[in-house]
Amino acid sequence: MKTLLQVDFPFTGPFGEEMASAMRDLAESIAQEPGFIWKVWTENPETQEAGGIYLFEDEASARAYLKKHTERLKGFGIPEVNGKVFRVNEALSAIDNGPV
Repeated sequence: MKTLLQVDFPFTGPFGEEMASAMRDLAESIAQEPGFIWKVWTENPETQEAGGIYLFEDEASARAYLKKHTERLKGFGIPEVNGKVFRVNEALSAIDNGPV
């Protein structure tokens, strides 16, 4: 069953185009993760937060990625990473044009 992963964490920047340039290699590596379908990158300069919404083929892939990404972010000096895993209700999401 397709699984959504929501991740957010404190982040002081860069944001916008600078973030896109700085994180390009990371984005390309995420695209190669097992079970990965897509990611929407999120950022909020006003609250100093960043993260993403991910879709994976299954819960095991989402949880494995969350573990790996949490360790990576902590290695970057980010002290707290919030991650939530949700099953996707594809029937209802299709009614509302969800990209699943």
